[in-house]
Amino acid sequence: MTHEHAAPPGTTVSQLSETELLDAFLPGATTDGPHVLVGPGDDCAVIAAPGERVVVTTDTLTVDQDFASVWPCGYRTTGADVGHKCAAQNLADIAAMGAVPTAVVVSLTMPGDTEVAWVSEFAAGLSRAFGELGAAECALVGGDLGRGRELSVTATVLGRLEGEPVLRSGAGRGGTLVHVGVLGRAAAGLDALQTPVPGRWDGVPEPERTALHRAQLRPAPPVSVGVELAQAGAIAMLDVSDGLLRDARRIARASGVSIDLDPQALEPAVHTLAHAGEAAGVDPWQWVFTGGEDHGLLAVLPVDSPLPSGVRAIGSCAPLPRGDGPRGGGSSAGNGARQRRHERGTVTIAGRTPRQWFGRDVVEGWDHFEP
Repeated sequence: MTHEHAAPPGTTVSQLSETELLDAFLPGATTDGPHVLVGPGDDCAVIAAPGERVVVTTDTLTVDQDFASVWPCGYRTTGADVGHKCAAQNLADIAAMGAVPTAVVVSLTMPGDTEVAWVSEFAAGLSRAFGELGAAECALVGGDLGRGRELSVTATVLGRLEGEPVLRSGAGRGGTLVHVGVLGRAAAGLDALQTPVPGRWDGVPEPERTALHRAQLRPAPPVSVGVELAQAGAIAMLDVSDGLLRDARRIARASGVSIDLDPQALEPAVHTLAHAGEAAGVDPWQWVFTGGEDHGLLAVLPVDSPLPSGVRAIGSCAPLPRGDGPRGGGSSAGNGARQRRHERGTVTIAGRTPRQWFGRDVVEGWDHFEP
């Protein structure tokens, strides 16, 4: 099946053979790149690894868990939306290690009534995201198409590592906490998508609502800046997938440090959401501090390091006094180390706990397994 002989509109995957479905899927996908030796069509892909060190990440998107086919506001999620988001969240993970994305394999499971056009849109959205997000070396090199009860996509992305990997645990000596990307916009977009129309978002102009919808459906992580931060000397880094407070705490716990966030440095992010927050009845600080899925990069740089273009200092990271033993006795050395790391994983806002700063209890971000 080619573009000239594409499936008629309304054709579902149950009406095609696997070969025909692949023929519909692959034309919209970028399947070649500088690191691809053997692409789709064989039992395995073959990827060049000149530096002999490869970083790997994987993530899953499932309907009614990570996105809705039709949102309460009436928006219908497209295949291109899911393809883009699938690429974005995985590319951000690679960038957060200071690596360059090179290849992706995708497993797409779908009900038999899924339209072939949706599958083609997914492949095109995935591949367009490579170029739009600064991952021009990346290509789709293989995967699997299967039939199941619910729509689910799992992507595994590979990346090349030229220097040392930037881990979450490297900030033990402290430094400047920096961020690049946007904060809170995907969370605001999720709120808007989940609100029926008419509803409390009616006071927000449609262009602004649409832009926030897009921030949730098609996040734009600054993928190429990951390498720039690594070259600038980043000693710890991750992407903000689950909320600034929660992800900052992950660095703090992994590194055994305290992190203090500077709300003045975050005011520009809050300002861009102030009108939407007022109209929707939501404190925009909540979106900025606790909203995830923007997939910006959060890193710690040595205090004397120059900041790459677009990178903003948003706080400080400080080592804790040495010799703090675990509270209580009877712990093994390993358990004591884990307990000390947990105790040292503190995050404050202008020197206050999140509860003190907000004046109420606050959920710090997203967790798949929290009730």
